[in-house]
Amino acid sequence: MMLYNELFLWARKRLFSSLWQTVLTLALAAAIAWVAGGALRWGIIDAVWVADDPAVCRAASGACWAVIGEKYRPILFGLYPYDEQWRLVIAMVIYVITVALSLMPRCWRRSILLPLWLLTVPLMALLLAGGPFGLRPVPSSEWGGLPLTMLLFSGTVILGMPVSMLLALGRRSALAFYRSLSVMFIEGLRGVPLITILFVAVNVFPLFLPTGVEINKLLRVVVGIALFFACYQAEVIRGGLQAVPRGQYEAATVLSLNYWQTTRHIILPQALRICLPAMTNHVIAAMKNTSFVIIIGMFDIFTAANSVMQDPLWRRFYVEIYLFICAVYLLFGFTLSRYALWVEKRIDAGRRPEGTHQGVAS
Repeated sequence: MMLYNELFLWARKRLFSSLWQTVLTLALAAAIAWVAGGALRWGIIDAVWVADDPAVCRAASGACWAVIGEKYRPILFGLYPYDEQWRLVIAMVIYVITVALSLMPRCWRRSILLPLWLLTVPLMALLLAGGPFGLRPVPSSEWGGLPLTMLLFSGTVILGMPVSMLLALGRRSALAFYRSLSVMFIEGLRGVPLITILFVAVNVFPLFLPTGVEINKLLRVVVGIALFFACYQAEVIRGGLQAVPRGQYEAATVLSLNYWQTTRHIILPQALRICLPAMTNHVIAAMKNTSFVIIIGMFDIFTAANSVMQDPLWRRFYVEIYLFICAVYLLFGFTLSRYALWVEKRIDAGRRPEGTHQGVAS
């Protein structure tokens, strides 16, 4: 009863406090009900969930989710050989387990994370590339779909984050050489589109290699995207570094800590906590930027979905395919944002209450 009364008072104050607000609330409620009702009928009630013949979908008035069941393998796995796609499934399971363990606070130790990733990365490379143990060799040009998207995203973040921290520190360095070098690198890469960097990595960079030396195309793309990501992330981290109070540096000097001890144990942890929301935003953007590899002919999940729609029998159901891809991106993006929010709350819970004296961060 008390909850009902509180809800009634809240609605009266926020939604029906005046005649104009009441009319606006009722109009918005009617519009939401109309849109939600139409979406419910199209997406669930009148939808076709299973069908071998696209004619069944064409005769229905709702969505054709059967196209996902018919085309999910080329969407999720791209050009990878059909009879070898079980390897991608195993690789994705290993990847998800490794990432889940890496995000748990009890595993945030070098003695756990380093061996975990040193075991996971070669194992995934073995499954994807094949060769030993009787696995059929599959060149990286045939990798695609969701595994390729996750590989590009993970490589971007894992390689880009350390570089972004070094660039942010370099831009604030007292040494003119490192400061100028960081500024030129950041402004140079941040001032060009990502598509240009991908073209350089794929078509221009091999021209500077000695004859007979070749670097894998996928590796060049990952490094290019990682450097682009690092330049944007470096500016975010630099903003966090500027927000750290000057007293923290002075306290570290009193404790006779050198530059790297001060940066590692005092300054950088506080800066990363301050800029965590903005960093999360760039990490999510990095995941979506993987779709740009369509320009250089790589089949990530978005490109694979576009290729599926070339089938004339199922082409008209492109809305359902795009909604499926949106759901995949939304799942990863929402998971990342909720995890970042959880980390932020965990950090805030460990801080001292407001108003107390705060010394040097440990």
